[in-house]
Amino acid sequence: MAIVFFDPGQMTARLDLEVPRSEPDGQGGALTTWDVLASMWARIEPVSHVVREEAVAETGTVSHRIWMRFREDVAAGQRFRKGARTFMVKLVRDPDERRRYLVCQCEEEGR
Repeated sequence: MAIVFFDPGQMTARLDLEVPRSEPDGQGGALTTWDVLASMWARIEPVSHVVREEAVAETGTVSHRIWMRFREDVAAGQRFRKGARTFMVKLVRDPDERRRYLVCQCEEEGR
């Protein structure tokens, strides 16, 4: 696999990595809350967007590539938060398998 060159000076976004925690809601279901696991510097790179119509409104999905320093504890199902923006982690990969960086494929929620 080729060595990936990435300038860490491009990591200018301060993100919180959040993990889900489910608690019973007392009615047979569960309530999901999010706990901050870590804060880190990262690079957010928009990749694509899809616009669709649901009922009478137009909605869409924006996907992003988020670069960060390597961590063992990042997995699909977690999310990143930057202020009011949230990015659901769909896929995590080590781009050159040297344990220097992680690239997370994410979808932005609520946009």
